Amino acid sequence: MKYTAFARSWFLDPKKPAFKSYPTLLAEDHELPALEASLEDIGEYQRRLWANGKKALLLVVHGPDTSGKDSLIRTLATYADPAGFHAWSFSRPTATEAAHDFLWRVTPLLPAYGQMVAFNRSHHEGVIGERVWPVRTADSYDWRSRYRAICDFERHLVSEGTCVVKVWLNLSEDEHRRRLLKRLDKPRKRWKFDRSDIDGWKQRASYQAYAEEALAATHTDAAPWFMVPGDRKPEARAVVAALVAEVLKALAPDYPKEDPEVLAEYRALLAEHGVS
Repeated sequence: MKYTAFARSWFLDPKKPAFKSYPTLLAEDHELPALEASLEDIGEYQRRLWANGKKALLLVVHGPDTSGKDSLIRTLATYADPAGFHAWSFSRPTATEAAHDFLWRVTPLLPAYGQMVAFNRSHHEGVIGERVWPVRTADSYDWRSRYRAICDFERHLVSEGTCVVKVWLNLSEDEHRRRLLKRLDKPRKRWKFDRSDIDGWKQRASYQAYAEEALAATHTDAAPWFMVPGDRKPEARAVVAALVAEVLKALAPDYPKEDPEVLAEYRALLAEHGVS
């Protein structure tokens, strides 16, 4: 996948893994592609992807709690054809999932050719979240081996025709705190509160540190990480929508060629019934 200068400008630099090296806000005069135009392009080119059935897109969205992963994916799905778009969310592994290789739980949910699939968290939690909250004894993990497994896994997907786009929503500590507290003020959001949110906040520094290491280790030419400012949700949505639209245009620039013989048969059939 050859990315434009716009897309490359959001690339993670593995030599600068610290999240503080990347903005959580953009300058007020920073121009971004219009969100609505990008969403319309996503709808159009996702249908072309579905019609061709030759390539696939896996969008991986990560970030701390309250970074807006759910709302971002809902926004991206605005014009998507549900026949070719699916979204899946991954939380702490279940007992069954933990009894398997860490890639096992995501494999059945990967996109088929023609599909666009969004992961809210993903196999990368196996080298981020599980370092903070292990599902087995800590000495049973080999993190470097998992990094290699992820890189090999994603290179394999790309070589077989699935484009892998990985997004980190870079949320500042102040904004993270504000969003957690804001849930108390909105009755319709209080259901989201869980004791794990409190623990997640307490473990924020560890989670961020492990995420920095993991992103640097799994950023490859085949499947790069995009660092997207997360403190303003409209900005984050505009950036990611533009990236996704760009990728879909490259994967499926045109609809498949029509079959002249089939069209001729259709016209003949319509003519027999007096339809012009």
